[in-house]
Amino acid sequence: MLSPKRTKYRKHHRGHLRGKATRANVVVFGDFGLQALEPCWMTSRQIEAGRRVLTRYVRRGGKLWIRIFPDKPVTMRPAGTRMGSGKGAPEYWVAVVHPGKILYEIKGVPETIARQALKIAAYKMPVKTKFLTKVSV
Repeated sequence: MLSPKRTKYRKHHRGHLRGKATRANVVVFGDFGLQALEPCWMTSRQIEAGRRVLTRYVRRGGKLWIRIFPDKPVTMRPAGTRMGSGKGAPEYWVAVVHPGKILYEIKGVPETIARQALKIAAYKMPVKTKFLTKVSV
């Protein structure tokens, strides 16, 4: 699963999920993409589940790009611990996803296969998503 090799700080603030994605909101690398329509924290497990579905469905044909990376640590306290005594240890990693962010891009497969593969991957995602095609300028 995805996680950073090293970080400047071990623990992060929670932050907020206001606003729309200003970066990574257009299909750039592939021909088809999956776009998030709601804000969320997407865990490295959810990203990996989507990746597995896509690679298996296209039978390792074509090329896949994952446009999000889980670089935010989420901390948790042990169960049954009393209040106080500081912040918990980092438990798992999440990617902060704003509405409009492209999650996956795919290239080298027909649109019917790409549409079906991204539809199955969308079932694994914790948000509503939308299928996009590359806009030729």
